[in-house]
Amino acid sequence: MSAVNASFAKLLEYEQRAVGDAESPPEPAGAKGDWAGLAFRVGELRLVCGVDQVAESLPLPPVTRVPGTKPFILGLANVRGDLVTVVDLGCFLTGQRSHHSIRSRLLAATLRGRPVGLLVDEVFGQRNFVTDDAVGAELAADSALAAYVRRQHRSGSEDWQELDLDILFNTHEFLDGAAA
Repeated sequence: MSAVNASFAKLLEYEQRAVGDAESPPEPAGAKGDWAGLAFRVGELRLVCGVDQVAESLPLPPVTRVPGTKPFILGLANVRGDLVTVVDLGCFLTGQRSHHSIRSRLLAATLRGRPVGLLVDEVFGQRNFVTDDAVGAELAADSALAAYVRRQHRSGSEDWQELDLDILFNTHEFLDGAAA
């Protein structure tokens, strides 16, 4: 067999293997271990939200206060040319302003097509959870999180409350930032 024919035969083999891989059935949706979340802390609360709900985590940029807004709205920040509404998530949930530190981070997300940043006390990074192991949230009825958390995940000895940003971003309390 000539070198040209051997090379051609090898290319045919690669193509057949590739076609065979393309025809193998995909893993079923909801397979074990398929939920990834961004873990963070607000006060003493350990929270996680879907990685698909947060574009990035960044240090708190300078914020310009906007008069006439509720205390949980810190103001506006310029993030790479985009004006981002900065919300103190701890203040929104508990009514008390968060203490800014070197560990404070802004979780950049999108609210109705507009950039919004959630100030949190600390970000721990991505955590992977087994979907089938998630359980209903165990929160007191009067908990500030009760309306925004439906599930909790366990990672080692820690429980992480799953904060659903879709629910949070569609509540009247969150959307109404004008001071009374």
